[in-house]
Amino acid sequence: MPMTEFAFMRRSDHSMLPPAPTATILLKSPNACNLCHKDRDAQWADDWVRKWRKRDYQAPLLYRASLIDSARKRDWSRLPEMLRYIVAKNRDEIVATSLIHLLQACPKGEKWPPILQALKDPSPLVRSAGAAALAAYPAPQARESLLEAAGDDFRLVRVNAAMALSHFPGLTLRQEDQKKLEKATEEYLASLLARPDQWSSHYNLGNYHLNRGDLALAMGAYEAALKMEPRSIPALVNASMVQARMGNQEKSESFLRRALEVDAGSAEANFNMGLLKAEQKNFTEAEKHLRAALKNDPRMAEAAYNLGVLLMKDRPEEGIQYVRKAYELRPDIPKYGQALAFYLGEKGDQNKAIQALQETISRQPGSGDAYLMLGEIYLRQGKPERASAVYVQALRSKALSVPDRERIGAKLRELAAAKPRK
Repeated sequence: MPMTEFAFMRRSDHSMLPPAPTATILLKSPNACNLCHKDRDAQWADDWVRKWRKRDYQAPLLYRASLIDSARKRDWSRLPEMLRYIVAKNRDEIVATSLIHLLQACPKGEKWPPILQALKDPSPLVRSAGAAALAAYPAPQARESLLEAAGDDFRLVRVNAAMALSHFPGLTLRQEDQKKLEKATEEYLASLLARPDQWSSHYNLGNYHLNRGDLALAMGAYEAALKMEPRSIPALVNASMVQARMGNQEKSESFLRRALEVDAGSAEANFNMGLLKAEQKNFTEAEKHLRAALKNDPRMAEAAYNLGVLLMKDRPEEGIQYVRKAYELRPDIPKYGQALAFYLGEKGDQNKAIQALQETISRQPGSGDAYLMLGEIYLRQGKPERASAVYVQALRSKALSVPDRERIGAKLRELAAAKPRK
C-alpha cells in the first residue's frame, strides 16, 4: 500500500481510489503515481492517466476536493454548492461530514436548514456531524432534532447529541425525553473518560461542566488536565474563565499569564487578558492585549468588537472601524450590527445606521433589540408610520421571543394611542 504522511504520522492509504495527479497540481495533495515515481512530476503522471483513460474520472474527486478546499479557506462564495452537496442523494459521506465540521466557521444563517436535514441522513457519521454542529444553534427546532438524535440507534450520534444539548442547560423536558437525554449523557461522559491518561479527556469534561454552569466541577477537570499537560493553552484559558466567573480575578489572571508564557501570541489568551484588564479599568493594557489577539487571529470578531468599544471614548473613528470589522466578520451576531448602528447614529450617520439594522434584521429576524432600535431612529426622524411598520414586521416574525414580542407590542400600542384621531 502507498504510504502518506499526516500530522507526523506515516500511514498506509487504503482508500483504493484511482490516482488523481490533478489534485496534486491544484491542491498539493499526494498521488499514488508520484509516491513511486519520485523522479517525475505530477504533470507527467496526469498526462499518462489521461492517455490511459479517456473518461475524466478525476473530475468528481476534484469537485469534492475543491469544496473542502474552499471551506477550509473560509471562502463562502461557494456555500450554496456546499449545502446542496451535504443533502444530495449521491453525496460521499466522508466529504459531507467534513463539510459540516468545516461549516462551523461559517457565519451565514442559511447553513442551518441543511445541517438540520443532515440529522435524517442514512449515514450515522453524517448524523453525528450534524448533531455536533447544532451546539451553536439555539433554535427550538435544533433542540427538538437533538432530543430525537439522543435516541439514535448509533452511539456516536447519541453522544454528539448529548454534547450539543449540554450547551442548553435548564431545558424543560417531557419525562421520556429526559430519560433519553440522561442515558445519552451517561454515554457521552463515559466516552470523555475512555482515555483518562490523556489531558484532553479531562479538558473536554471541564468544557461539559462549564457549559452547564457547574464551575467547581469544571475547575476540577481543568486542574486534572493541567497536571498532565501544564502547557495546555486551552485548559489554561478555560480555567481562567472559570475563575473569572467565580469572581477570582487574581487567579484568573495567573492562569492567563501562564498561557502567555507558553505562547505570547496566543489569540485566546490575549483576548481574555484584554477583557480582564478592561474589567480592572486598565484600559492601556486591555488595548494592548486585544490588539495582540486580533493581530494573531485577524478573524476574531470578538476581539475586534471589544477593541472598537474600548476605543470609542477617545478615538471614535478608529473605534467604529473595529466595530464594523466585527460586524463584517460575524454578521450573524445581532449585537455587532446593533452596536455599529448605535455608534453610527451617535456620529449622525442615520442612513448607515438604518442600513446596518435592516441587514441585521434580515439575517436575524428574531433580534428584538434591532427592531426596537430601528423603530426609535424612525421616531426621532418624525416618521411614526415607518416605526409602526417595523414593529408590525417584528410581530409577524415567528423567530421573535415572547419577551421581545411583549416589548414591541407595547411600543406599537403606544404609537396607536398617540396617533391623533380624525
